[in-house]
Amino acid sequence: MATTYALPKFSFKVSFGDTEFNCTEVSGLDFENEKIEYRAGADSEFHKTKQPGMFKYNDITIKRGTFVDKSKEFYTQWVKTVYFQEGEEQYRGDLTVSLLDEKGEPAVTWVGSNAYITKVQSTDLKADGNEIAIETAVFVIEKLILQ
Repeated sequence: MATTYALPKFSFKVSFGDTEFNCTEVSGLDFENEKIEYRAGADSEFHKTKQPGMFKYNDITIKRGTFVDKSKEFYTQWVKTVYFQEGEEQYRGDLTVSLLDEKGEPAVTWVGSNAYITKVQSTDLKADGNEIAIETAVFVIEKLILQ
């Protein structure tokens, strides 16, 4: 009988539209179904019934290292199209996050549909620090699909 193990979370890939990029952390891959509580006025029991309501999706936060050429490309292409809506590029797209198995193949994939960047945060600068420079991007999504 073969033993199965849980997947490690350190092997993943992220892509937005046609662009694939490396990152150090992805968070916000969750959704919830908001409940609807209701009690009719003529009910003989004194409690509310609970029913499923609308789905709620969190923003997806991506952190990645700051690179000389790649960071400039990130800011000039994506931020200009989202904030200033310049050019003919589509600023919305599918944000795909794939958790990879030991062969490097996608085992679990999350697709955030109609995603766009709502916040970009540059790294903190410290003269006495020795960490790498990390930049953060926050994506808003309309729907999260688990594949």
